[in-house]
Amino acid sequence: MAATFAEDGIRFQYPENWRLERDDNEEGWTATLQSPQTAFLMVCLRHDQPAPQQMADTALEALREEYAGLEADDCVDSLAGQPAVGHNMRFFSLDFINTCWTRSATTSSGTILVMAQCNDLELELHEPVMKAICASLKLEEE
Repeated sequence: MAATFAEDGIRFQYPENWRLERDDNEEGWTATLQSPQTAFLMVCLRHDQPAPQQMADTALEALREEYAGLEADDCVDSLAGQPAVGHNMRFFSLDFINTCWTRSATTSSGTILVMAQCNDLELELHEPVMKAICASLKLEEE
């Protein structure tokens, strides 16, 4: 059975065994989904509407500061049927290769950033789940 998150015109489904935490900040909010292992997916909404490329680049810069040797490829994709920009990344952490991707797009409520991350041991199990969460994402007009 799937659980549903819905706020500010953003709706997505996620597995009931993934834990959801939602935090407010000055610019908007962040919903973090944590798998039963270490994989996670974050959905951030900024009401102040920075450019999607700026949000994706800011996330990339933060990860580069944290993980030396991070490799990243620019990506143009879609998110809930909207044009999206982001990065596909790989880096080492705690002796594991980690795969991470970001996608950012404009919505009627602000700018959304989705970031998903998983280590190589869990990739086969959790990557399809994270992609299914992203595929369930709907951006509804307020």
